[in-house]
Amino acid sequence: MAEGREYRMEELADKAGITVRTLRFYRERGLLPPPRREGRIAWYDDHHLARLRTVSALLERGHTLNGIADLATVFESGRDAAELLGLRPGGPTEEVPVRLTPEELADRFAGEATPENLATALELGYLAPDGDEIVHISRRLLDVSTALVREGVPLSAVLEAARRVRVHADALAELFTEVLGAHAPEAGAAGRLRPLAKSVVEAELSMALDRRLRPDGPA
Repeated sequence: MAEGREYRMEELADKAGITVRTLRFYRERGLLPPPRREGRIAWYDDHHLARLRTVSALLERGHTLNGIADLATVFESGRDAAELLGLRPGGPTEEVPVRLTPEELADRFAGEATPENLATALELGYLAPDGDEIVHISRRLLDVSTALVREGVPLSAVLEAARRVRVHADALAELFTEVLGAHAPEAGAAGRLRPLAKSVVEAELSMALDRRLRPDGPA
């Protein structure tokens, strides 16, 4: 699409593959942001076209118009991607953000991409809107969440577990940084902390799972 392209209502409807009547209905339902007005003429742009194509794709995936409107409201009220990705300015990280279209997100969590679950993901800082796309803060967490949902774990349960894990992860990070600050404050030690801390946590978690999963382990 040409940058900065604008369309009249009839042209926008034609490009989106819908009728003008349907476009008006979507606008009345709040599925489209207001157009730019020039006198009595309403001008729409590529953002409106992308939104219409997203609405059509989500409808094909079984979402209702009310559900799509709720999803749009949730994302428009969340922090934007620049804020989310700016939470670690210049800091070390191993996490790789992922960009998704709303349709791709719906496909990953078929039937689970509800306004309630997405609001929770926004609150936890996992997701943020960026124009017509959605940014997930971590490819690893996205892949694990997808795998758990495909195993039959409700996304709401995955997000609640993530909330609880974060509390313990923050406590562990605080513990390791305190130990480092007290006993190895020299320059460069911080860079060596991450793999050592991860090894300790992974080994302890592995042993804890062994204890839980063995036949005579805790119920």
